[in-house]
Amino acid sequence: MFKRIFLIVLDSLGVGEALDANVYNDTGANTLKHIMEKHKLYVPNLEKLGFLNTINMSDKKDVDAYYTIAKPTNVGKDSLTGHYELMGIKSTKPFKLFTEKAFPRELLEKIEEVTGKRVIGNKVINGDKIINELGERHLSYGSLIIYTSNDSTLQVAAHEDVIPIPKLYQYCEKIRKITLDDEYKVARVIARPFTGKPGKFKFTQDRCDYAVKPPHKSIMNSLKEHDYSVISIGKINDIFDGEGITKIVKSSNNNMDTLTKLTDIMTKKFSGLCITNLNDFDAIYGHNRDVEGYAGAIEEFDVEIPLLLNKLENDDLLIITADHGNDPTFPGFSHTRENVPVIIFGRRFKEPKKLDSLKSLADIGATIADNFKVEMPEIGESFLNKLK
Repeated sequence: MFKRIFLIVLDSLGVGEALDANVYNDTGANTLKHIMEKHKLYVPNLEKLGFLNTINMSDKKDVDAYYTIAKPTNVGKDSLTGHYELMGIKSTKPFKLFTEKAFPRELLEKIEEVTGKRVIGNKVINGDKIINELGERHLSYGSLIIYTSNDSTLQVAAHEDVIPIPKLYQYCEKIRKITLDDEYKVARVIARPFTGKPGKFKFTQDRCDYAVKPPHKSIMNSLKEHDYSVISIGKINDIFDGEGITKIVKSSNNNMDTLTKLTDIMTKKFSGLCITNLNDFDAIYGHNRDVEGYAGAIEEFDVEIPLLLNKLENDDLLIITADHGNDPTFPGFSHTRENVPVIIFGRRFKEPKKLDSLKSLADIGATIADNFKVEMPEIGESFLNKLK
């Protein structure tokens, strides 16, 4: 048995279209491959782990880790459904999307009623374009800037000088309650504080995501019930709405800050699971279709690999994977339905190699449950016996 398992989710770093990609109009998507075609990636450490071989599932000699891909089975391609699947939660009903005409007037009226604030915006837009377009008007009238990305989100932006962060959080909590109704049920309501002056507005690191409660018990709940530690770093706690988590480690949602927090946790003594999400890949580069930025973020992560591996003890397991794709070369600005890479590293492995493709992201959760001998999740098959 491994005493500690560290799971790193590279948010949106997919490795090729899923079997049902056509259903999502994502035929041909391949986040990692298309980034490599546009930018000559220098990732020697990830390469040693078989990471690049997950694109075509090619064989690699003298590889330092087990490697394979996992195929998504949950309905939808948002962060919640991907993370749900990783933790053994089956999800058959997609969250609401408002990516054509944004939100209906009746929902906006309900938001104005519960917050006492006028609403402006109501657009489908990515990045900081919305605050640079409407920020000055917001400063003048104190209205809430409401918008959605190409995913299942309702985002609420406000300048810190106009609406203090605690107040913005209160508004988002009220909006979250409204959007629990099936007709408005988005995956996440997101508070987006910003600062600056006209022409130079900028989102701060105080973003806060308000997700829904998971529909079923996850392996994190099972681990917690058996007195194992379940440590979340970054937005993991927000995604699961605190369910099954024993320790919350906040980060600025910046990859490097998150990795610093992770390496600190790796020096602590505990038994259980630590799960980390590296959000920059998706939020900053994928949605903004920034190929060069995405490539740079992968290379930055590669530099950190030796430090992460050196922090591992002999009875530790490291798993690196993703929750969905977000091909920056693909049309639009939304996630892409893709398989995800799975890298499994342990110091005591004798002959790591390529594994057969995993039928579901849930196989990762099932393997974690199997390792700690807790209740197996409703979906997923363990591959623990293949790690030798």
